Amino acid sequence: MIRVFWATAGVLAVIFGMIGAVMPLLPTVPFLLLAAFCFARSSERLHAWLLQHPRLGPPIREWQQRGAISRRAKWLAIGSILATFGISVIIGLRPLILLIQGLTLTGVALFIWTRPER
Repeated sequence: MIRVFWATAGVLAVIFGMIGAVMPLLPTVPFLLLAAFCFARSSERLHAWLLQHPRLGPPIREWQQRGAISRRAKWLAIGSILATFGISVIIGLRPLILLIQGLTLTGVALFIWTRPER
């Protein structure tokens, strides 16, 4: 039963990751990393498929082996962070919420930019 849960979560994460490949504000790689985590607990076959996939596998392997994020992914992440914060400003969130969001997003951006590149 627990393996079914992990497999289902992995499939959903792959679906969200693939949607994120075409939707600018939805991240791809974090969902793929989540899928790899879930598949490692549910199915060796699905885990191997994901890691060996020609398009989806390389960023997962880079992260697992070196904690690396490609320069392109870093720029896309920063663009998404700025767009998210910009939308929050446009819709008029309260200043305290904007402060909390800004500090959190700054921390995420710093984490992303301090990771090694491929």
